[in-house]
Amino acid sequence: MKSKKISKTWVYIVSIAAALAAGGISSVFAMSAMKEYGALRQPPLAPPPWLFPVVWTILFVLMGISAARIYIISKQDRSGGTVRCGDNSDIGGQAACALRVYLVQLILNMLWTPLFFTLNLRLAAFVLLVMLLITVIVMACRFFKLDKVSGILMLPYIAWLLFAGYLNLGTYILNG
Repeated sequence: MKSKKISKTWVYIVSIAAALAAGGISSVFAMSAMKEYGALRQPPLAPPPWLFPVVWTILFVLMGISAARIYIISKQDRSGGTVRCGDNSDIGGQAACALRVYLVQLILNMLWTPLFFTLNLRLAAFVLLVMLLITVIVMACRFFKLDKVSGILMLPYIAWLLFAGYLNLGTYILNG
């Protein structure tokens, strides 16, 4: 009994650490361009620069918790055989598919920062952000279907992405 509890604890630790690592890698690109970003005209309601790492840290922790919960579900119900996305009869398969969507959104999330900050491709970054938002909504729905808490934990992420989209597009429009 104790080993299962430790096992779940490690799943949470690894999942949160992996999400934070993805955010950390991405933030390297942002740090090198923060002076330039500060010189850009910002849309109304743009928060102070110190708020971004605070919000993103919270969001990455929530992502890690949600992914861990879904991973644990995937290990509790495995029928064996090939995992097919959308196979409603296999909870483990649905969880594995949801985790694939999670990985895709994590990659899209990591790609946004160099597009926006390093390459200054703000319109392309906005298009990517819309793709990321759609992917996160799909992921949140899949998570919610498997575990309501995991889906609900993604709501702040969706809200922040909507706000980030506003900031991204506003910065593009105001700075050309």
